[in-house]
Amino acid sequence: MVTDNTSNTEYDRISELKDFDDTKAGVKGLVDAGITQVPRIFHQPPDKIQTTSVSGDAQFSIPVIDLEGVNKDPITRKETGDKIGNASKKWGFFQVVNHGIPLTVLEEMKDGIRRFYEQDLEVKKQYYTRDYTKPGVYNSNFDLYTSLAVNWRDTFFSLMAPNPPKMEDLPAVCRDIMVEYSKQVQNLGNLLLELLFEALGLKPDHLKDLDCGRGLAMICHYYPACPQPELALGTSKHADNDFITVLLQDHIGGLQVLHENKWIDVPPTPGALVINIGDLLQLISNDAFISVEHRVLANSAGPRISVACFFSTSVMSDSRLYGPIKELLSEENPPKYRETTVRDYVIYSNGRGLDVDGTSPLLHFRL
Repeated sequence: MVTDNTSNTEYDRISELKDFDDTKAGVKGLVDAGITQVPRIFHQPPDKIQTTSVSGDAQFSIPVIDLEGVNKDPITRKETGDKIGNASKKWGFFQVVNHGIPLTVLEEMKDGIRRFYEQDLEVKKQYYTRDYTKPGVYNSNFDLYTSLAVNWRDTFFSLMAPNPPKMEDLPAVCRDIMVEYSKQVQNLGNLLLELLFEALGLKPDHLKDLDCGRGLAMICHYYPACPQPELALGTSKHADNDFITVLLQDHIGGLQVLHENKWIDVPPTPGALVINIGDLLQLISNDAFISVEHRVLANSAGPRISVACFFSTSVMSDSRLYGPIKELLSEENPPKYRETTVRDYVIYSNGRGLDVDGTSPLLHFRL
């Protein structure tokens, strides 16, 4: 009798995924249990894990841009805006310093997320769900059942704007700092969006009309130390399905950006925030700005903590359509994308899982 190994393997994998999900303890639960080998559901296909990277080469380093004085001096503002525009065209990524968010707030945000993950499991389990309409969503891998391999991280998600959750719906150990940090990041994000639009030669009114800074999703990751980092990834290769992302990362490192077919390290810089262009800004800028693929390596050191703030209304119901900005179009530069709502884009993008077929969700919206 011939047996079909594929279906058996697939069945085993599905049951292993479900067993892992049912613990509600995430990757941290595995590490706390003392595992010394990475379970096979986390094993990346060898071609996904190639680690050739460039570090410390000035030619291949993410621009660091100083925001000091942008709101006081028009010349400084123009020069800074040009630097941000150039970085967004060439890299899709840059870091900002002197961004106005106090170091104490950044540190407390990281500490608050650490407290959330390291509190009693029974308290944390109350937030474990795959229903993204809930005010606070804790789980491991949004694409657990569709990905090629599970990523070595746990995540807490909350849509902090335009309709913030009630305080009592956020975890007690980090609710105050989540609210405080989200307000400060929203101010910074709106400034960055103004500078980006000015770099495209557009008037500030355009930004207000488009409302790209209206939604803010806070995505708080916890990457435990990994016993076999060469087998797994913290986060698979992907681009972000928002307008822009503001990332706070700790000292551990592991974030890499794909630039000219090379993986470039984004070294942690004390006090800096990492900014990247999302797919929706690439779409409305008609490819003037680029949304670039990036990933996070697994690491034998840890935990690594990061907080990604996505400027997006995410899966919130909103009928507003976004397409290439008309003022940027001409005979030489016709529209490259069809219009979409943010929700439709996010649902399509998330539904595919991270790096399953190696293509950008933007291709689905290309004309």
